[in-house]
Amino acid sequence: MPIDPAAFRHHPGLAGLIRDPETSFFRDFHPSQFDERMRALGRPDGWRRSDAEREATRAEALAGREGRDIWVFAYGSLMWDPAFLFDEVRRATLPGWQRCMVLWDRYGARGTPEAPGVMAALIEGSACEGVAFRIPAARADHETEILWRREMLGHAYIPRFLPADTAQGRIEVLAFTGDPTAEVIRPELTRDEIVRCVATGRGMLGSSREYLDGMLENFAELKVHDPDLHRLMAEVERFEQAHGIDPAGDATEEPLPPSP
Repeated sequence: MPIDPAAFRHHPGLAGLIRDPETSFFRDFHPSQFDERMRALGRPDGWRRSDAEREATRAEALAGREGRDIWVFAYGSLMWDPAFLFDEVRRATLPGWQRCMVLWDRYGARGTPEAPGVMAALIEGSACEGVAFRIPAARADHETEILWRREMLGHAYIPRFLPADTAQGRIEVLAFTGDPTAEVIRPELTRDEIVRCVATGRGMLGSSREYLDGMLENFAELKVHDPDLHRLMAEVERFEQAHGIDPAGDATEEPLPPSP
């Protein structure tokens, strides 16, 4: 079913910017679709949670919230491609957490062992601007199952309920924060390493550079402010120029520094 226009009552301008969930790849996606590709890349079978393990994490996170609406905080591609149905959307700020390019990928999504890539994750910090979607209680079980297949397929995030600020008041949101014990969450990456990963990481979902481009383009339309990502893009562009990298293709004229 299409999203009711009333869902955008606080921010009518978002109506044309957020993809219809019914058209999203992630609506009917199942993690097993990637199993064969991951085996070909040499990744062990335990790269993802089993269906039972994933559902157990959902039951644990949502325990005690049966029959209640669920607000979901989105800080990356979930903002414009949520894939779940919602009845309300608000711009939101999550205090105490920040969006950082520390989801390190060497398994083929946006990077390889030879040229790892990076994507965004939430780690403890100042604050993060994003949007919050309200899933009504009557649909919460089905829609969060769709959300969990996407966000909790692997071992990268910890689902947490956290306070977030909106113009309409404070709400409690479900946020998928980076798991500091996970191999793929690397808050220790230096700025130079992040720049290199963005500039050179490529995989089956595209390049890390394309991912950063996409975030900045969508953030501009959604009026989400993240000055650090703009600074990062400027640093990536300087790195590309210094090493003869065409952002639309492959590199290189000069030897690249070693991967992190």
